[in-house]
Amino acid sequence: MAKYASGKFAKRISDRSGMAFPYNEMVKEWNGSTVHISEFERKHPQLEPLPIISDPEALENARPQRADSRCFVGLIGVNTNIFSSVGMQPKTDAKETKLLSQTGNVTVSTS
Repeated sequence: MAKYASGKFAKRISDRSGMAFPYNEMVKEWNGSTVHISEFERKHPQLEPLPIISDPEALENARPQRADSRCFVGLIGVNTNIFSSVGMQPKTDAKETKLLSQTGNVTVSTS
């Protein structure tokens, strides 16, 4: 096994400042630079990427929709435009009728 010299009289050039410092007082930074203890800077936390966490998309303990559920189909009337207005006032002469529908068998006959 190889032995190395202690380096107690040796000098080393800092990668940051270019100055000569005692060899025993040099440390290696996170980016590979060898610098003196007085010039050492820790790696900033923002340089470490955070783990990518995906947004939850599924519901826990979800159940399928029931077959007899009711749903809103739309409005029936002469004027079904709910965005129509006279000036700044909403239009009041349109009669809104709600229609509820159920799923099932439908028979259509034409004569």
